[in-house]
Parts: sequence; C-alpha cells; structure tokens
Amino acid sequence: MGIADVRRFNRTVTQRIGALNDAYMSRDRPLGQARVLWEIGPDGCDLRALRSRLDLDSGYLSRLLRVLENDGLVEVDQSDGDGRVRTARLTKKGRAEREVLDQRSDDLAASILEPLSDRQRTRLISAMGEVERLLIASTVQVGSVDPRHPDARFCVQAYFDELAERFEGGFDHARTISAGVDELTPPAGLLLVATLHSQPVGCGALKFHDDEPAEVKRMWVSRDVRGLGLGRRLLTELEKQASARGVGVLRLETNRKLVEAIALYRAAGYREVPAFNSEPYAHHWFEKDL
Repeated sequence: MGIADVRRFNRTVTQRIGALNDAYMSRDRPLGQARVLWEIGPDGCDLRALRSRLDLDSGYLSRLLRVLENDGLVEVDQSDGDGRVRTARLTKKGRAEREVLDQRSDDLAASILEPLSDRQRTRLISAMGEVERLLIASTVQVGSVDPRHPDARFCVQAYFDELAERFEGGFDHARTISAGVDELTPPAGLLLVATLHSQPVGCGALKFHDDEPAEVKRMWVSRDVRGLGLGRRLLTELEKQASARGVGVLRLETNRKLVEAIALYRAAGYREVPAFNSEPYAHHWFEKDL
C-alpha cells in the first residue's frame, strides 16, 4: 500500500533537484560527489562519521573520495588525535568549489519557491518539514542488543542522566528497582536499542518473570529525535517481543515528571493500576493485557 505513491514522489523530487544529471548544479561532477564535498564541511570529517552520515558503503565512499582527491578538492590523512582514524579535509580549491555549490543550491531552492504564492510556499515548506521528519523516522533501526554493548551502555547512562535532571531531588540508580545486565540478557530479559546513522538514539527493555507479568524498563529516546514516534515504536516492539515469548501482561511504573511517557502509555492502551511494587521514584503504575 502506498508503494506507487512513494515511487512517484521520488521521481518528481530527483528530477526537480537535478539529481538525474551527471553534472549536478552545472558543475563537472554528479550529485554523490557534490554531497560528499558538502558533508566534509570546512572543518573536515573523519571517514567513519562520513560513512555513517551518508549511509554509504565504505568501498563506494572510497571511490568518491579518490575522484575528489584526484581533482585536487580533498585530502585524506590520519587524524591528529588518533592515528587509526582517517579524516577528509577540503583543500583551498575544494572550499571554493563548496562555496559555488552552496550558492547554486540556494539558487535552486529559490527557483522552486519563486513561482509559488505565499500560501503555497508556506504549504510546501511545512510539507517538506513533515516529509523530512518521517524519512528520518524510517531510517531509524531498532534491534535487540547485548546490554554490555557500548550503544546499550550509552543509552542507559543517558537515561539515568535525564532522570537525574528531571526528577525532584535527582535520581540515584542504586535506589531504583534493578534492571542490570544479567536481568536484561536473554532469557531473563532483553534490551532494544534504536540507532540513527549508526548512532544510538533510544532504548527500551523487558524483564521476564516466568508466568508472572513482564516489566517494561529503561524506556528512553534522545531529545534529538523526539517527535518522530520512536517511543511508540520501541514500546510496540517490546510488546511484540513479550507476546512472542508467551507473556500475557506487561507492567511498568513511571514518575509524574515524565509527562510524555505517561501520555504514550495511556495512548498505547495501558491502564493505571494500584502500585504493584515499591519503586521509590514512581508515582504511576500501568498494566496492559497483550
């Protein structure tokens, strides 16, 4: 459903922005090379970050950079801080080329907006913003991760840090009901991590209790990607994982300061119930039949 609409939209966009031309923006290089120049930026960029940001295969990125190096636009060398990291930097000629591409990109944007009325421009810009958010949301990957993995540790620590910032009186994870590494490792539990361009941006976990209700733990989404529906996506995936393991009921508790989480749980069909544990930071307890 909707496949034909997406394909038609892609055809319209690629034609309108000139992506079909070998000489993008009337320069001597295609869009891929121009985009790499732009992403390297005035301060340079290490190749791992560049690959991640553009979602490019390492071999293809190497070929793009080789062409740009041969044209005298880019230099690739080892990072000053870490010899294992290779960094791409624009040459003087590369910076000049990037300035030309920037100006022509501004001109292209103006040519798209100019024929439209003020109302149409507002509609288009608003629609573009919505499309961008949805495309970013579709790029996020969610998967089960070993809680010892660096991405998992990053998310859990970010979760703790945010609770300490938002809770009245702060947060001490040593006082809260445990959800440690062993408890979030199958078969005792599991931890989901969401990544965007290979960077961790969210997590959610389950603790299993044999025939008793399972617990939802460690629900966190980075502020950078809030508003993309990622919290609901993580919660839905946790419910699927729990249901696949024969869990009939999910439980969770939360703090009154986490108003977004409370709204999410209620919208997802969780009902408020009497306290079922002694979590010191909880004000609300929820339950859902799967």
